Amino acid sequence: MLRIALVTPMLPVAHDQTRGRYIHETARSLGRLATVRTFFQTMQYPRLPGLRPRSYLYGEVGADYTLDGCDVEHFRYSGVPVLSRGWNGHIASWSLTPRVRRFRPDLVLAYWVYPDGFAALRTARALGVPCVVGALGSDIHVRSGVNQTMTRRTIAGVDALLTVSEAMRQYTIREFDAAPERVHTIVNGFNTQVFRPMDGAAMRLKWGVGPREKLIVYVGRFVEAKGMRELVSAFATLAASDPDLSLALVGDGVMKDELTGLLESTGLRHRVHFPGGLPPEQVAEWINAADVLTLPSWSEGYPNVVVEGVACGRPVVATDVGGTREILNARNGVLIPPRDAAALADGLRRALDGVWDHGAIAAAMNRSWDDVAVETLAVCEQVARSAAGRRVA
Repeated sequence: MLRIALVTPMLPVAHDQTRGRYIHETARSLGRLATVRTFFQTMQYPRLPGLRPRSYLYGEVGADYTLDGCDVEHFRYSGVPVLSRGWNGHIASWSLTPRVRRFRPDLVLAYWVYPDGFAALRTARALGVPCVVGALGSDIHVRSGVNQTMTRRTIAGVDALLTVSEAMRQYTIREFDAAPERVHTIVNGFNTQVFRPMDGAAMRLKWGVGPREKLIVYVGRFVEAKGMRELVSAFATLAASDPDLSLALVGDGVMKDELTGLLESTGLRHRVHFPGGLPPEQVAEWINAADVLTLPSWSEGYPNVVVEGVACGRPVVATDVGGTREILNARNGVLIPPRDAAALADGLRRALDGVWDHGAIAAAMNRSWDDVAVETLAVCEQVARSAAGRRVA
C-alpha cells in the first residue's frame, strides 16, 4: 500500500467543529485504501493583545488531539500575523520534515496551498519523494501580495495539483500559469450516512422550530466573506412582510457579536436561532428542518454545505461563485450574484415560494467520500510511478 503523509492546517477542533470537515472525511476514506498519517500543523501566535488572527476562531490544540478514523500527529509552529507571512512555509517545513521523515512516506499530500502546501513541498524535496497539493478555494481565489507570490511558487513546484471544481481548475491554469496536465479536478463528496432526507417535522420539533416557521438555514463560519451582512439584510427585508419567516445561523465565528447586534438593532433577534457550531449529524438535522438552505459567499471552491443541502433534499440559494454552478441548477436551487443583498432576498423569496421535488433533489446527489478517496489515490499512484520511473532512468 502506498504510504502517504497528509499535511493540513484544517481539521475539526473543539473550538471550531466545522473547520476542515471535508479534509477529515477525505483522510478517513483514503486511510482505508493506503497507509496514511495525517500531520496536523497549526500556527501558534504570541500571547499578546492584537497578535491573534481576526479572520477565524483561534484556539490552541492540545497534545492529546485525536481524530476519528485517522492516524494523526499534531504539532505547532510559531508565527506572527502578517509579519511572518512570507516565512511561514519555511518555518512550518522545519518542524514538519523530521516528523515526516520518521514516517518514511512514498508521497506527501497537502491540503491548503500556502503556507502548508509550500511546507509540504519543501519537506518532500528534502526527503526525495513527490508532492501533491490540494487547493480548496480561498487558498487560490483570495490571494494577494506575499501570499499570491508564494502560492504561485508552490503551484509551479508540485508534481500535481488537485482542485475541487472544474471552474477552479481553469482559474488556476489561467491565473497561476499551472500546467494543465498537472491539474486534476476531484470534486468533494459527502457523508451519505449522515446527509440524507429525514423527517423535517421531527427535526423541527427536536430543535424548537415552530410548525408555522418558514426557516432559512445558513451553515458555516461567521466571517465577512461568507456574505453574512448581506444575509442579515436580506432576511430583514423579507421578514418585514412575512411574520412566519425565521433564520438559523448554524456555526460560529469572529462576526457573531456583530451579527447579534445587527439583529437586535432591527428587532429581529427573537426570530433567529443560534445553535452554535455542531457536529455533522446535528448539522444534517438542521438542514432537514429547513425550508431553504443558503450560502451567500463572495468566493468558494466547491462548497460542501451546498452539496450537503442538496443531499438532504433541500433547495439551496447560493452565490454563483467558484464551482457552485457545478452543483446547483433550476431543479435544486437558485443562483444569485455575490455581494448583493437585494438579489439574495429575491432568490430566497423565489425558493421559499417555489414547488420543489425534495426526493428528486436528494436522489441526484450520490457522490461519497470513498469516491473522492479512490480518485485522489489514483492521482497519487500516478505521480509516485512517474517519480519512481525518473529515479530508475
